[in-house]
Amino acid sequence: MTSPDTASSQGPSRDDRRTSPGRTDWTSWPAYDAAELGFSDYWYPVQWSSQVTKRPLPITLRGERLVLLRDGGRVYALNDRCLHRGVPLSLGRQEFPGTLSCPYHGWTYRLTDGELCAVITDGPDSPICGKVAVRSYPVEERLGLVWVFSGTGDPHPLDTQLPGELTAGTPFAIGGRIEDRRGNWRLAAENGFDEGHAKYLHRTSLWRLFKTMPTWNRTHIEQVGRWIYRVQDEVHWDATFPGVGTWSNRRWWKQRPPEQSFTLGNTGAAKKQDPVIAGQGWPGFASLSLPGVLRIAYPQFIHYEFYVPMDRARHRYVGFMVQFKTGLQRTWFFTRYLGAIRWLFHGNFSDQDAWMVEETDCPPERLYRPDSSLLAWRRLCEQGNPFSASAEPAGDGAPADGPTVDGPTADGPTADGAER
Repeated sequence: MTSPDTASSQGPSRDDRRTSPGRTDWTSWPAYDAAELGFSDYWYPVQWSSQVTKRPLPITLRGERLVLLRDGGRVYALNDRCLHRGVPLSLGRQEFPGTLSCPYHGWTYRLTDGELCAVITDGPDSPICGKVAVRSYPVEERLGLVWVFSGTGDPHPLDTQLPGELTAGTPFAIGGRIEDRRGNWRLAAENGFDEGHAKYLHRTSLWRLFKTMPTWNRTHIEQVGRWIYRVQDEVHWDATFPGVGTWSNRRWWKQRPPEQSFTLGNTGAAKKQDPVIAGQGWPGFASLSLPGVLRIAYPQFIHYEFYVPMDRARHRYVGFMVQFKTGLQRTWFFTRYLGAIRWLFHGNFSDQDAWMVEETDCPPERLYRPDSSLLAWRRLCEQGNPFSASAEPAGDGAPADGPTVDGPTADGPTADGAER
């Protein structure tokens, strides 16, 4: 018989390994581990353009409080803290064109560069004017959104960071939702690209009410340019688990699973595919890029999610759907989106993701085969900012050095897949 002392000297017992919490930290990916507040030197979407007016609007981005203000048709962003006594500038107002005044003593800052240009309660010859300034941030408007550059480097052109299909000049219609959610932005990004959750978590969503979803898949991950893709190799509609039983997503009221090969949106070889989407030639329908941009391609639309860090415990969800339609088809898209899709897709369906992100508590974590998607994302983050001055441009489509396929997970061999 082996004594307890001898057993402990031989390492953890089998039972100890089974009940171990697993990976206790993310130090294997130091850049990712340090990115609680997101990555520096990127453009982040923070609000719909229509919501930014002459009335100061406070936001939180990467742990910093900012105030947005539109003046002369242009949006400006300043640090939301008066240098005098720390009062939020977003509580103030515009007393003079091109400026924002603190509500406490009238310290007035120029919108273009944040410089203190007047102090109402100290007269026109106030000696502190021109000697202090609040931080100002580069701002652009694109896709109906206000984008703020967060970092210390020189901002790269916003269009180089946007998905290439949205800057190619092809007309499209867009509808979406922005809301603040609980949970660190990294958990939201991992949920979005996660290979295993959709077939089980979303089986009860109304968006999938009449569509059968697979039980499990086999996939691999490829990197093309600055994007990583989930590529499906096998799709399984049923599964018999030894000693447990058979499980399936099939129901009598749902559409029969298509027998064709799977393509866009994991919905089967659709009878009709938008030529713009089909022409992209992406290896998989689900893709992810820095600083946290998810792209899910379906036969008739593309869904995007941006995970914008607010602080360590909150993120801003920016989700929108794009259809490459014009004329009456564009009008019909808006009618359907506002009448049903916004509630079904960006509401009921997406709220299930928000629920799980809020409840996720990791690390520690024990990973399984489908988590190759998570590991590929963490490795992508370690590659650094592809828009920095020292980085070689990877582009938006063609591989920088050819496709790369993910390796083994921490707790298992090559990962198998799922769908979103």
